[in-house]
Amino acid sequence: MSELRTPALQTASPVGLWVAQYPRTAEVFDMLQIDYCCDGQKTLENACWENGLEVVRVHSLLKYTVAQAGKDAQPDWMHASLSQLCDHIEQKHHALLKDSLPLLSDLMAEVVNLHGDDHEELREVQQHFITWRDEILAVMVEEERSLFPAIRRFENDLDRSQSLIDSIQKMIQRITFKHADIGEALKKARSAAKHFSAPQDACGKFSQMYGLLRWIEADVRHHVHKEESILFPRVKTAVNS
Repeated sequence: MSELRTPALQTASPVGLWVAQYPRTAEVFDMLQIDYCCDGQKTLENACWENGLEVVRVHSLLKYTVAQAGKDAQPDWMHASLSQLCDHIEQKHHALLKDSLPLLSDLMAEVVNLHGDDHEELREVQQHFITWRDEILAVMVEEERSLFPAIRRFENDLDRSQSLIDSIQKMIQRITFKHADIGEALKKARSAAKHFSAPQDACGKFSQMYGLLRWIEADVRHHVHKEESILFPRVKTAVNS
């Protein structure tokens, strides 16, 4: 696969664009603990420097991953309709959070109650988790009730008024600010949890809670990335054209 195919294979390109063009690279960024969702606008070069990584080595690993992936089986969200992308985010990511967050909240409360005195970091993890949980649930409500229906109306030529365009742009701006807060809370929770590494004396529920938190957090980052690096830029282009 040639580097000339897309600017996403350049070290000066945003990490969010890498994942937008080549979803399989998310696995590399996850492994290296490079945030490609809320910090998706950072260039690969800067992200490597900030994480003490050699740019050349990371760049080579990404190119290898892209070459091995070949034709990615995932849908091409860069070219699917905006309505399809909104449907996908609701049906995959929103649905997952609605099902999993209550379970995680209850499990975390139980673990903190049992082990919070011996592991004070658990209370900090819980505090940051509650922050991003409540923020993202509020964002989901606004998206499902207001933003996504507005995007669908615009795309399907049901309403292309300036008032609708202004409303869409204001909602995207507001949600982008909330995404930044969610990203910061995610980082703080991950740091307090020592990247979800359960201590040696952890019971089964303690380890299960960290495993579930890690899994949900990874999906949240994919979720935010699809909005920040794919949906929102495409919507802005559409309403301004």
